[in-house]
Amino acid sequence: MQIISPRIGSLQLENQLILAPMAGITTLPYRRIMKIFGAALVYSEMVSANGLIRDGKKTRELLVSCQEEAPLGIQLFGDDPEVLAEATSLIADQCALLDINMGCPVKKVIRSGAGSALLKDPDRVARITRAVRAAYSGPLTVKIRSGWDVNRINYVKIGKIAEQEGADAVTLHPRTRSQAFGGKAEWRQIAELKQALQIPVIGSGDIFSATDGIRMLEQTGCDAIMIGRGGYGNPWLLRDILLLLTGKPLPSVTPSEKKRVALQHLHWHREQFGERKTLFEMRKHLCWYARGLSGASHFRAELQKANDLSQLIAQVEFFFNKVDNDAN
Repeated sequence: MQIISPRIGSLQLENQLILAPMAGITTLPYRRIMKIFGAALVYSEMVSANGLIRDGKKTRELLVSCQEEAPLGIQLFGDDPEVLAEATSLIADQCALLDINMGCPVKKVIRSGAGSALLKDPDRVARITRAVRAAYSGPLTVKIRSGWDVNRINYVKIGKIAEQEGADAVTLHPRTRSQAFGGKAEWRQIAELKQALQIPVIGSGDIFSATDGIRMLEQTGCDAIMIGRGGYGNPWLLRDILLLLTGKPLPSVTPSEKKRVALQHLHWHREQFGERKTLFEMRKHLCWYARGLSGASHFRAELQKANDLSQLIAQVEFFFNKVDNDAN
């Protein structure tokens, strides 16, 4: 295997690693961290098309970006072709790539007719893709799942529709909506979709180690891989995949290195969101950074007791320093 530079429409990527769009996770600070560790393309959180055309302040906040994270992909969700097209026209100059979410399994999104609910309506998939394509001249991708449930698996049909209506690539998470994130991702479906389409196929699902990433590339022939939950608190996953692709050994990650990156993440989060929001939102990320280390469960409990950001930072310093000292 080697590092290649896949092309999605007019966008040439530096490598095959893409950060998945994840609601409540892929804020700008998180994306900046993952970019440093090798992500060729990062995505915003999922953005509501309805929220954009209503000029919702909270929706607009999801689009805050910086030069360091370029190229940025923006993911839209919605169920109305005209609304999605109008929202697209509002943000066309703010992204290097646009993605339409047709895979989210969350009930709130499903009830609105968006996300993976669209997989039940191939005609609507066609109308949405066609409308967004007409409104946007840049690279356009569609993210899908295998199907609604085991009896309605239609990822090849949906992928072909997306291709026919002008999408430049399709991302497949090979689980049904009914599976959510349970069970095992069926990577063979990514290989089947790759064989069925002329446009690039991006593989997603169950990449938790560097060897997982290499295996997906080898087994499916996909053009790029999308890193989701495996990257929580572990940006080194991206670095390690790139090292394996070039045949280089994987260095260990020290507690002091984890502390440095966790505090950088926290600093950028505070810069953007302020102290109060950072106090509550960074707890989950700090727990992920500590995962697998001795005393992590006690650290998680202590984080919940922090009343201000200085206490939170002190707990981070104490925990990682102790782990580092104990190791030496």
